[in-house]
Amino acid sequence: MEEKDTKKKDVEENKMMAVLAYIWILFLVPMLLKKNSKFCQFHAKQGLVIFIIWIVGSLVFWIPIFGQALLLILLVIDIIAIIKAYSGEWWEIPYVYDWSKKFNI
Repeated sequence: MEEKDTKKKDVEENKMMAVLAYIWILFLVPMLLKKNSKFCQFHAKQGLVIFIIWIVGSLVFWIPIFGQALLLILLVIDIIAIIKAYSGEWWEIPYVYDWSKKFNI
């Protein structure tokens, strides 16, 4: 019961910081300032992966349809992730979450 309360407190105290994880390079803020928050680290790692995909997407933007579609999909994922983080959810973004687990920061 104590662990559940600790998780809930972590989420409530760090929701706004977790939201920053999905606003481009601002994933660094929760990643570096909230190292003790599992909630922030969870979202910051996913934000890092999305940021890397944004960079790649920016390079392939000029490829007709594919580049624009990739960036549009990323924008939608970012918006959904911001809403989920603000709601206090631990949303495992498909594929992104798998890559984010590889980072030990």
